[in-house]
Amino acid sequence: MNAPAFEPVRNSTVDVVVIGAGPAGGHAALKIGNAGFRVVLVDEANEPGGQVWRALPEQLRTRSQDMSPDRIRGDSMRAAIAASDVDWRAGRQVWSVLREPSGFRIDLIGQNSSETIRARALVAATGASERTVPFPGWTLPGVIGLAAATILLKAQHVLPGRRIVVGGAGPLLAAVAAGILKVGGNLVAVVDLNGAGDWARAGGAILGRPGLALRGAEWIGRIIRAGVPIYRRHAVVAAHGQTSIQSVSLAPVDRTGAPSAEGHVHVDADALAVGNGLIPAAEIPRLLRVDQRFDRVLGGWIPVTDATGRTSLENLYVAGDSAGVLGVDAASAGGEQTAETVINDLNGTATTSVLAPGFDRAGRFGGAMARLVRLRPAQVAAIPPETTICRCEDVTRADIDTAIADGADDINQLKHFTRCGMGPCQGRFCGDIVGELLALNRSQTTDEKAVDRERTAIGYWTARVPIRPVPLAQMVGAFDYEDIPVPPPAPL
Repeated sequence: MNAPAFEPVRNSTVDVVVIGAGPAGGHAALKIGNAGFRVVLVDEANEPGGQVWRALPEQLRTRSQDMSPDRIRGDSMRAAIAASDVDWRAGRQVWSVLREPSGFRIDLIGQNSSETIRARALVAATGASERTVPFPGWTLPGVIGLAAATILLKAQHVLPGRRIVVGGAGPLLAAVAAGILKVGGNLVAVVDLNGAGDWARAGGAILGRPGLALRGAEWIGRIIRAGVPIYRRHAVVAAHGQTSIQSVSLAPVDRTGAPSAEGHVHVDADALAVGNGLIPAAEIPRLLRVDQRFDRVLGGWIPVTDATGRTSLENLYVAGDSAGVLGVDAASAGGEQTAETVINDLNGTATTSVLAPGFDRAGRFGGAMARLVRLRPAQVAAIPPETTICRCEDVTRADIDTAIADGADDINQLKHFTRCGMGPCQGRFCGDIVGELLALNRSQTTDEKAVDRERTAIGYWTARVPIRPVPLAQMVGAFDYEDIPVPPPAPL
């Protein structure tokens, strides 16, 4: 008999499970644990911090000179969790969440074990996924997301290429560009979907956060001093190459995001980091069928919550960017206020929904940045027919248009017609664009309010278990035929 390579399922029962160890989830778990409750904090990463406060690998820590605010705040939270009674479970994928009479059942899997945790209350603080508006060539090797570029730069100290273009929208654009220059990279262009006027309209919220305004000014100053051309109110419309990216085409866009057929610029590059905002990672509340609403500025479909993270399902709470993308400071404050609500609810203390100190100002700044990165219907409408929309199932814009013409009239019907969303990502990366294409067809306009009404009408893809793809071999482990228990035969 072979020794099993996989431990049997381990079961435990606690008061609260917090899924996601970023700024929202980490602070929520700390506060709940400090109140005397048994709390488990779960994340796919090996250390707390999430994307923004990502920890450096062990081998780089002693050599790194990075003492940025993000590094300091992340290290502080990690130290607090390590010193607390929070049950930190790293490297776990949550693949199923079920509602039970006494609370919730959370099934997770690690490298060598499978676990089931039952909890009275559940906090989903699962962050957000990056959005890229597809264009011809976006699936070529060398094209990565802005968030992926930050991982390479911050956590690995690796450049994405030798001649790099950075494109998209929002503050992450300048952060990635400045990060590339800081480590000596060759940045050949910055492509900003927004114009100077768009940034000026966000000026009041930016000046309300002077520390962040100063950081942004430093990033822009570094780009200007390096002589890197900044193409404002432009978009990446194509990446060219055979086996990898060799050049990038840029086009001017109008205020709606629609690209022009004229004035294209071609830039030689072997790497492109591009991103168009974030999509709330709200798979868990969607799986549990809580009320949802569509909010373009906050990233798309989000769970309906009160100001402290309560959802329509008792003892299920959502914190941070998974409740609407407002940035790291709002997420951190939101985690604190959600924790306070969890504590009061479990103690049976009547409370009202009030904003935590600091959330309002952080929310104003986050909202201004969210408007800069919101999905533009006109940009999506301009996607060429041959462009791949769903990378997992290789579904193009033309395939989607054909399915709509054949009668697919809501988002789940479109999924059945095309297989969009049935691949390993389960629609996390293509679902927003597919929904926008269907809504554009129904509304026959690129007006945001009209498209939003159709987005609400067509709904969202029904969430299913597993939440994340789980290899079957990882679930069953290694065994021989003799290891399988065979029940005695039934009596004749």
